[in-house]
Amino acid sequence: MDDKLAEILEGIRKLEHKLILELQKGEEEFFYTVQRKRVSFEQEVKSQHRLLIKRIRHYLKDAAILNILTAPVIWSCLFPAVFMDMVMSFYQAICFPIYGIPKVNRKDYIVFDRHYLSYLNGLEKMNCVYCGYFNGLIGYVQEIAARTEQYWCPIKHARKIRFVHGRYSKFFSYGDGESYRKNIESVRREFDDLK
Repeated sequence: MDDKLAEILEGIRKLEHKLILELQKGEEEFFYTVQRKRVSFEQEVKSQHRLLIKRIRHYLKDAAILNILTAPVIWSCLFPAVFMDMVMSFYQAICFPIYGIPKVNRKDYIVFDRHYLSYLNGLEKMNCVYCGYFNGLIGYVQEIAARTEQYWCPIKHARKIRFVHGRYSKFFSYGDGESYRKNIESVRREFDDLK
């Protein structure tokens, strides 16, 4: 069963990689390049984008009133998110070297690039930065948690779960106490796939 799970998770990883490559085809289609994290559009495309910008006053006038009223609720999540970012970064900086766990590279998860889009107004750019940060943060924190779980409690769940992270295939089957006791230390060190 573990081999089958590993095979399925490897298939998912390959599909995710294929998806990323497919998404990056937009560089050719929409005439932009990415160099050193900076996105550049051809000048003609930038000019066309500027024609599409929706001024903030029109943007707010056309917005649903409930969207405007709930915006402060959405933005109130920023403070706990920043706090979680700091705590998790501090946690892995202190603990991962002690445990021998490779650190999660924050910049692989939290990406800011939507502000290069000239067809977005300032409010839309600010919202896009927020969403990119928050969703990237969740991925970053999830990977830190997955590596921690592999070190401290690498046991699969008995109950069905909706999502499994990329480290899950290395975990022991639920109820397999003998393998757990015999092999826990090797599983705790099994991060070669990250190098």
